[in-house]
Amino acid sequence: MLIATMAAAVAAVLPAAAPAAAAVPAAAAEEPVRTEVSFTSADGTVLHGAVLAPRTAAAGSRGPGLVMVAGAGPGKLADLRDAAAAYARRGIPTLVYDKRTNGYSLTRRDYGTLADDALAAVRLLRTRPDVDPSRVGLWGLSEGAWVVSLAATRSSDVSFLVTAGAAGLTPSRQEAWAYGGYLRHAGVSGSLLPAMQDTAIRQLVGAGLFPEADYDPVPVWERVHQPVLAEWGTLDREAAPEESAAVIRQALDRAGNTHYTLRTIPGVRHNLHVTHDDGYDRPKELPSDYADYESAWITRLGTGLPPVTVDPAPHQDTASRPLAPLAWYEATWLQAAVTALCLLGFAAYALTGAVRRVRRRPRHDALPRSARWAALAGTAAVLTTLGYLLYLAATAAALPGPVVLGRPVVWLAAQLLAVLTLATSAHTALRYRRTLPPGDRRRLAGLLLAAAVFVPWAAYWGLLRP
Repeated sequence: MLIATMAAAVAAVLPAAAPAAAAVPAAAAEEPVRTEVSFTSADGTVLHGAVLAPRTAAAGSRGPGLVMVAGAGPGKLADLRDAAAAYARRGIPTLVYDKRTNGYSLTRRDYGTLADDALAAVRLLRTRPDVDPSRVGLWGLSEGAWVVSLAATRSSDVSFLVTAGAAGLTPSRQEAWAYGGYLRHAGVSGSLLPAMQDTAIRQLVGAGLFPEADYDPVPVWERVHQPVLAEWGTLDREAAPEESAAVIRQALDRAGNTHYTLRTIPGVRHNLHVTHDDGYDRPKELPSDYADYESAWITRLGTGLPPVTVDPAPHQDTASRPLAPLAWYEATWLQAAVTALCLLGFAAYALTGAVRRVRRRPRHDALPRSARWAALAGTAAVLTTLGYLLYLAATAAALPGPVVLGRPVVWLAAQLLAVLTLATSAHTALRYRRTLPPGDRRRLAGLLLAAAVFVPWAAYWGLLRP
């Protein structure tokens, strides 16, 4: 308790001193000089970026340099340009680059390869005449924090680390936690929460559509010996910051690292930007003092290594939970087969009926009209459910749409379609007649088989729960 109190006291002093230490009056008023650069990663991929450097610098002087690594997504240079310019105005040449497209996509990525890219950028920055090659560090946002920490364990060229919104959990567990926060913030309650936080994520992992889902950052942080400045916003809704700060601190302690700073920044969101919606929006606006503290921390490394400094971590309203392996009945291939059977049975009945009407073939009077409704409602229920869950996964559940009675209207529609499917299928089964022609009996048998399989499928995905 005493050590924690002393650490908090030191942390309270440092932010106040940082702006003065970082102030570079002549340069801060000027826009940085931008130099386009290209460099080659370990696998031969050529990456393109730019170095933003102070316009005014003493001739022959060399100082620290910084390479910035973006978070998940396309990661274009423009995404970090303003942040890089903020560091450059405070005297630190900063390199930003477009993330590779070769081997990186929504469903494919490798943090080891991205770490090689970051190290290639470090090697380039170390050759600049205004950069001290022994003082070049890496900055990583979110997914980029996994990348830069891994890169730091691979090369002594990395002299320090700065991270923003680093997650100490596996990507799948961290994403599940974030889904819940965004959905609850939108007013969502009920079955969609476990459907997204548990079922959908585990199925994406099982299908191989969630790259690096089980990447464990802890063993990596246990090998990081460089000075670390890890920062989280108090309104970080994506990185499970309270848990992540504790996990990373414990890992650094096990590494024997005695030169780290864990800092909590009031009023900013996951990427340390300004927020207008309690951390759940994604504006590009930077705080007016962005990079003040960080630049001062980096500059001070030239005169001595920092002591361990730890702020109280941002509070989480809910804790993350580990994701269980798929049970046998959840096997991805089995779920895919069941889904295909549902669609085949429902859609086949609807399509064959449509073909008959086009060809003006007479409809058998014993065929219940409810069968047509079951076919249409079942097809729509399956496609709406899967399409909406994939949409939520692709948008990180940040845009669920209008919410009615605790349910997004699309999810509510899927649930109503599921109920309609069951009701009309039951009516169809009660009206089944053996006197039907063989072709009609086969059509109805396929429809009713699809309906029977649809019941556990809909229950599994939460369509039959409030």
